[in-house]
Amino acid sequence: MPLYDDSKLFEFVILDGFQAGLSWKIILNKRENFREALFGFDATQLANAGPEQVNIWMQNMGLVRNRSKLEGVIKNARAYLAVQAEFGSFSKYLWSFTNGTVIDHAYTSHTGVANVIPEATAMSKDMKKRGFAFCGPTICYAFMQAAGLVNDHLVTCHRYQIVKAH
Repeated sequence: MPLYDDSKLFEFVILDGFQAGLSWKIILNKRENFREALFGFDATQLANAGPEQVNIWMQNMGLVRNRSKLEGVIKNARAYLAVQAEFGSFSKYLWSFTNGTVIDHAYTSHTGVANVIPEATAMSKDMKKRGFAFCGPTICYAFMQAAGLVNDHLVTCHRYQIVKAH
């Protein structure tokens, strides 16, 4: 479903970054652990964290203990706050890559679903320029799907019409 809430969008960016190279099942099973350890995904608290906090996170068995990804959380929080300040909201920034509308692919089978689209590539390039980490084109596309910027439900799926009507 299309998502516009800045804090939820930021949470999705963080979780999508951790998902890189792993299954969604692993990340979703650890979601509450992430929420607890990462200050409820509070960007201000995360932006003020440093190497000592990363060391604490690295000891937390409930997280994906990848130092680069954990350091990326701090980078992403700082970049997120800068984007909010520049655009007025993170949502406004992200939705600018789809001109404020849901991209509707109207897929009839799973075989036609792409791994990446030009809008995700543009989002990735811009996010990297702004200091975000773990935001390659494939990750951005997965994020766009999860946050409802793209409707990749098959047309036979009950969710397809719900998202299309949104």
